Amino acid sequence: MITDAFARIPLGHFPTPIEELRRLRQELGPNCPRLFIKRDDATGLATGGNKTRKLEFALGAALADGANHILTSGANQSNHARQTAAACARLGLRCTLVLDGEEPPKPWNGNLFLDALFGAEVVWLQGQKDAANARLQELAEQSRAAGNQPCIIPRGASNAIGAMGYVAAVEEMAAQWAELNLPLDRIICVSGSGGTHSGLLTGLAAMGLSIRIDGIQNGPRPGQEEFIKDLCDQLATRLGLDWRCDLNDIHCHSSGDHAYGVITPAEREAILLLARTEGIIADPVYTGRALGGWLSRFRAGHYGADETLLLWHTGGTAGLFARTAEIFA
Repeated sequence: MITDAFARIPLGHFPTPIEELRRLRQELGPNCPRLFIKRDDATGLATGGNKTRKLEFALGAALADGANHILTSGANQSNHARQTAAACARLGLRCTLVLDGEEPPKPWNGNLFLDALFGAEVVWLQGQKDAANARLQELAEQSRAAGNQPCIIPRGASNAIGAMGYVAAVEEMAAQWAELNLPLDRIICVSGSGGTHSGLLTGLAAMGLSIRIDGIQNGPRPGQEEFIKDLCDQLATRLGLDWRCDLNDIHCHSSGDHAYGVITPAEREAILLLARTEGIIADPVYTGRALGGWLSRFRAGHYGADETLLLWHTGGTAGLFARTAEIFA
């Protein structure tokens, strides 16, 4: 594997399954493409999710540098924070999570409940999301002064180190797909902090695979294509690839003007549809939004019945349990 030369800590259950969504396709009618799903909700770490793949490399690098205190940031119900807390518990590392917003009343639920269960220290930004990086640096300096070796992992572990998890994921997926002996026209994934999207693009390029990726943005993200390109190029440099990403090969599609984390009728429909046709749980922020955005594009005629698509399920199950009232509103 192209990533074998880099430090990696085993945290997940791999390979994750690929399953065909036959009942969902039947529900959507005769014009629907053939649909498959890559189940990264089944990576195993603390209810699973895509961040497990990234953390294998991010924490591998941190441990190689002698870190004993991991600091990272995220949203109030961050999947990345939850999986980081679980990984740190497994590895015996101190974990500090800097989360957006104000501390909600207890008892906590969803990802926050699991953050506490894993023993993470939670610091609240009190509505100052833009101050996350400064707060992380401040806390890291305090930790260093106390004799620790801190390491800051960026939000979503979405840098050139973490994104290697999805380069490795492409190699895993390609081996599985070869056994199916089918064409694969497109991969559908959420395009958020960029690590999954850029890792998939770079992995496909490294393997010489011509598969289009349609990224569904999980909120208004001006300049997302340029951001993904920059991360791809950093990743290619780190891997020693003689390749640079072409902006024309980056496809980011809006899921509407609603902000990150807002549940709209599109997410609600997608979550209920996937659950009631396939028995698969999707969260509202990532896979629910990706599927909702894809459904809108499918109904607008952007996909043909002769295509074969793979929806990459990035997990987030635990976050759904903090939003039950909104799903059944």
